Amino acid sequence: MKEVKSPKKPLLYYYCIVLLIIFLFNLLLAPLLAQNQVIEVDYGTFMDMIEEGDIGIVQVEDTQIVFTNKDETQIYETGPMDDPTLTERLHNCGAKFDRVIEEPTSPILSFLLTFVLPILIFVGLGQYMSKKFMEQAGGKNAMSFGLGKSSAKVYVQSTKGIRFADVAGEDEAKESLQEIVNYLHDPGKYTEAGATMPKGILLVGPPGTGKTMLAKAVAGESNVPFFSISGSEFVEMFVGMGASKVRDLFKQAKEKAPCIVFIDEIDAIGQKRNSGSGYGGNDEREQTLNQLLTEMDGFEENTGVIILAATNRPESLDPALTRPGRFDRRVPVELPDLQGREAILKVHAKKIKPAEDVDFHIIARMAAGASGAELANIINEAALRAVRNGRTIVTQSDLEESIEVVIAGYQKKNAVLSDQEKKVVAYHEIGHALVAAKQTNSAPVQKITIIPRTSGALGYTMQVETGDKFLMSKEEIENKIATYTGGRAAEEVVFGSVTTGASNDIEQATKLARAMITRYGMSDEFDMVAMETVQNQYLGSDTSLACAPDTQRDIDRKVVELVKKQHEKAIKILEDNRSKLDELAGFLYEKETITGEEFMDILTGGDKQ
Repeated sequence: MKEVKSPKKPLLYYYCIVLLIIFLFNLLLAPLLAQNQVIEVDYGTFMDMIEEGDIGIVQVEDTQIVFTNKDETQIYETGPMDDPTLTERLHNCGAKFDRVIEEPTSPILSFLLTFVLPILIFVGLGQYMSKKFMEQAGGKNAMSFGLGKSSAKVYVQSTKGIRFADVAGEDEAKESLQEIVNYLHDPGKYTEAGATMPKGILLVGPPGTGKTMLAKAVAGESNVPFFSISGSEFVEMFVGMGASKVRDLFKQAKEKAPCIVFIDEIDAIGQKRNSGSGYGGNDEREQTLNQLLTEMDGFEENTGVIILAATNRPESLDPALTRPGRFDRRVPVELPDLQGREAILKVHAKKIKPAEDVDFHIIARMAAGASGAELANIINEAALRAVRNGRTIVTQSDLEESIEVVIAGYQKKNAVLSDQEKKVVAYHEIGHALVAAKQTNSAPVQKITIIPRTSGALGYTMQVETGDKFLMSKEEIENKIATYTGGRAAEEVVFGSVTTGASNDIEQATKLARAMITRYGMSDEFDMVAMETVQNQYLGSDTSLACAPDTQRDIDRKVVELVKKQHEKAIKILEDNRSKLDELAGFLYEKETITGEEFMDILTGGDKQ
C-alpha cells in the first residue's frame, strides 16, 4: 500500500521567516527612511547659505556636495560646480571640513527600529506559539508543530496491497478477520439484520507470527485507508500530548471512514493502571489510556472505523480496554502448525528459485516451533548460501543448512578442537542420540554433528518429530530428560570424568523436571496443585513460584530426585550398549557430521556405508 505523508514544518522554519523579514527591513526599508531626511537644493541656495554663514559641516566630493546648516540639524545635498574660490569662501564663513558627515537619524525612529520592532516581532511569535500549545492541550485540531498531532502513517488503497493469500499458516485468524472485510464491503447487510461489528479487534500471539501483516491484509482486502501507529508513539515528554494524539488520530479516522486503525504494541499505553498515584505511576501514559478508552467508548455504531491492535502481552492490558464494547474480539495468532509452516515456506519460496526436488514438508518438520518471521529468514538464509556457493538455484541442502544456522548459528571455521576435545564431543553427542533411540516415544534422530557453531555449541543432535504434538505424557517428558542427560552420561561412562559441555543440557532438563512438578501436576506428593504460574505465555514463558519456603525446598528436592533418576537411566542404557557407543562415536569422529539414516544403520547392525 502506498503511504501518504503529510508535510511537517519544524519550529526552525518559522524562526527563519522572522529573521528573513528583519534582514530585509534593515536592508531596504531603513535606508529609505534615512534617505528621506536629506534635502536636495540647487547651487544658488548653497551660495546664499555661505554668504549668510549658515554652513556647519561640508563635504565636497566629485559628484556631489553634502553639507549641513549651522546647527547641524538638517542635511542638504547639491551638485558640484566649477568654482575655484569655493574652499576659501567656506573657510571664511566658518564651515568645518570633515571627511564623513554622519547622517543623523530621528531618535524616535531609531528607537522604533532598533528596540521596539524586534520586541514586537518576538512577542508576537511567542503569543502565536503559546496559542498553538494551548489549542493542543485543549484538544483543538490546529496543531502547528506536531507535538499533539497523531504521527500515524496513512496507507491508501492500492491494487498492490497485501492480501490474505500473502498470509499463510493462520487460517483461523483469517477466517475471523474475513467478517470484518465483508462488513466494510457491505455494511448495509449487517445494519439490516441489526448486527454491529466489533469496535475493536485484538490480535495476540508470539513475536513474528504475522499480526501486523494480517492487519494490512484486512485493509488490502477491503480497499480502505489504513492508519498504522505504534503504541510507544503516543507517549510524549509533555503531559497531555499523548491524549491529544489519540484525539487527533480518531478525528482523522472518522473523516476517512470507512477505514482501519491499527495500533501495534498497544501494551505500551494499555497497561493496567496503578491503584494509587505517586512516584510509582506514569500520569502521561494513564492519561493517554483514559483518552483511548473514552474515544473507543464514544464511537457511534456503524461508523465504518475498525480498530485493530496487536500485542505480545495480553495479560498486562487494562481490563477496561479489553471489555466488550471496546476490544470485543480477541484473535489468537499462534505459531503455525506443520501444515501452516509448509504453506508459509511455499509462500516465501516464490521469491527464490528452488530446485525441483526440494521437499518443503521435510523442512517444515525440521523447523518445528518456528514463527512466520523465522521461516522467512530460513528461506532467505538458504538463498544467501546458494549465492555464496555460486548458484542461483536453492537446493534441499541449502534449506536444511539454513535451519541449522537459525537454530545453532553459522559454522565456526576458525575453531579447531584438539583430538581429545573432539573425541569428548563425539561421545557426548552420540550419548544423546543413543539414549533417545533406545527409548520409546522419542523423536527420531535427523542429524548429528560435532562442528562448532557461532552460538557456542561444539556440536548438537537434531531430533525431528514425524508430526506436530500438542500433548506430552509423563513418560515422554521423562524420556526427554533422560535424553538431555545422555551427553554427560556418555562422558562419565567412557572417560570417568565430566566437562562443561553439558551446561545447556542441565538447564533444559531442570526446567522440564520443575515444570512436571509445579505446573503439570505429575508428582504424587503435590498432586494437581499449581506451585507456579506463567507470567507471559508469548514472551519466554517466565514463571513465578507461589508457595511457602518449606514447599519450595520440597520442590527442589523432588526436582533433584527426578533428574538424578533419569540420569541413572541414561547411564544404564549407554553401559548396556557400550560397543555401539564406541562404534558410533568413532564414526562421528571421522566424518564430523552424520545423518539419521547412517546413525540407525550402525545402531541396527546394517552397513554403515
